[in-house]
Amino acid sequence: MTVDQAFNASVDYYDDWMKKALPNYDDLFGSAQKLISFAPSLPIDVLDLVAGTGLFSRHVLEKFPHARFVLYDLADKMLEVAKDRFQACLSQFKFVIGDYRTLRVTHDFDLVISSLSIHHLMDDEKQALFRAIYGVLRKPGLFINIDQIRGETTYLREVYWNYWLTQVRQRESSEKRIQESVDRRMAYDRDALLADQLRWLKEAGFMNVDCVYKNFFVGVFLAMKE
Repeated sequence: MTVDQAFNASVDYYDDWMKKALPNYDDLFGSAQKLISFAPSLPIDVLDLVAGTGLFSRHVLEKFPHARFVLYDLADKMLEVAKDRFQACLSQFKFVIGDYRTLRVTHDFDLVISSLSIHHLMDDEKQALFRAIYGVLRKPGLFINIDQIRGETTYLREVYWNYWLTQVRQRESSEKRIQESVDRRMAYDRDALLADQLRWLKEAGFMNVDCVYKNFFVGVFLAMKE
């Protein structure tokens, strides 16, 4: 099963699961939202990479009601849910079924966002994607990524894993659903070290690169094109 097939299979409960599986969900997306430094009245162009059901875009839309969005994902069933989510303002949205490893867009963007996806790529693919994102951003432009972080030592990786499992079991009663998530993580996660991710963003050309918020194994990354 490919990664997009695996996430398509979880589409019926994905939104609910994300809030259970992500430590400090509100802080993660709230921090990301605060980092978007454009005036809220502007009709900014936003590219949401592997947008899923549109959770990240929903948080951006709350702050930027006139923004125009391209939601890009290989999981078509996820995008169908996103279309339903944004029915009230569908004219502001475009939905593209595609693989961001060969990113193809028709115009540039003020903001590129992604959440809980890029860690599925191999390290060289992550670096290539960062370069591609830099290429489709206007000046000034922002890239904000919520993503997983690999612990630098075996001890830290065990701490992160055990913390996550404890948090999930406190919120989710279905052991079957938990095991499905464990299986996805074991099969598809290729987390990178924090230092490597920051370095790759800088090497792609970004300035003001930082992990501005971190909760155990998940961080909010900021990178600017000036």
